[in-house]
Amino acid sequence: MNEQATSRPAGRPFPDRPTEVLHSAEVFDGEPGCIAQARELADRFLVRLAAEWLAVFGEHTRSDLMLAVSELVTNADRYSQGPYLLELEGTAERVSVTVYDSSTALPLFYSPDPTRPGGHGMEIVVALCDRLTAERVPVGKRIRAEFELSS
Repeated sequence: MNEQATSRPAGRPFPDRPTEVLHSAEVFDGEPGCIAQARELADRFLVRLAAEWLAVFGEHTRSDLMLAVSELVTNADRYSQGPYLLELEGTAERVSVTVYDSSTALPLFYSPDPTRPGGHGMEIVVALCDRLTAERVPVGKRIRAEFELSS
């Protein structure tokens, strides 16, 4: 069993908001069109988060989240055998994009190099999100990108 503990970022008070989390998830089988379907799921999720939780997205946050979804799902589609799960969770303060796939190989993180052909997906996700975790789980691996939202 994987256990993880995180603390509240320094200097951020606990808001007086509900503790429930908006959640959406879908399994994709790698058939043509899955990446577009994953982006559609993420888009519907962000619309709901803004409407129901009054989440405020910074100038680039929405497009950053959508790009992270594209990159993470593309990697799962390309490097795993079998289906993968996209899970989205959010509150008015943060959103996490998590992809589970069947491969136990953790992603490689390269230093930025514009002359390198390929291998830029995780580099992009790391640059976009506030926190990235990748770990092996019983079904393969889990990669989670977390985004802090504007308040």
